[in-house]
Amino acid sequence: MVKVKRNHWLAEVTPRSFTGLMGLYESNYRRFERLAPELDLPFEQATSVGEDATLYLRVVERCRYTTTVNLTYWFGEGDEAHADPDLTLRLYRDAQLAEAIYCDARSRYASLAGVPDIDDAVLDSQWPRNLLLNKWLAYCLAQGHSFGGAHRPRREPTES
Repeated sequence: MVKVKRNHWLAEVTPRSFTGLMGLYESNYRRFERLAPELDLPFEQATSVGEDATLYLRVVERCRYTTTVNLTYWFGEGDEAHADPDLTLRLYRDAQLAEAIYCDARSRYASLAGVPDIDDAVLDSQWPRNLLLNKWLAYCLAQGHSFGGAHRPRREPTES
């Protein structure tokens, strides 16, 4: 049985409030940071653990203060292959926040896909998509997934 660490602070915030959403973004960042401790990852990477599906990470864009990545499981093979969930995340390194900015409309989580223009409905659409991200990251960590850099060659220490 997989044990998922709970966010106790989540029970204390007002759902769909701006403050709660920012706390969720911060929690998403912390969890993503544990999943991928090095933000200078290769552009594509995969991790498999036991019988769990292979988790794929693809860097979409790197900017000075942000990194945009795609995180997904792939199920099936060939023409039958499909990504689910298929989330695009924006990592704000300076603020240490991670926001789920896109969910593929073909996903079974399609109700979380669209983001309306900035208005009162934004909190209502952002909250469930980012809560999904938060719970999924916790699940991936509990399964033992990691995009850590242990496989990367390290520089030899230089003598001082």
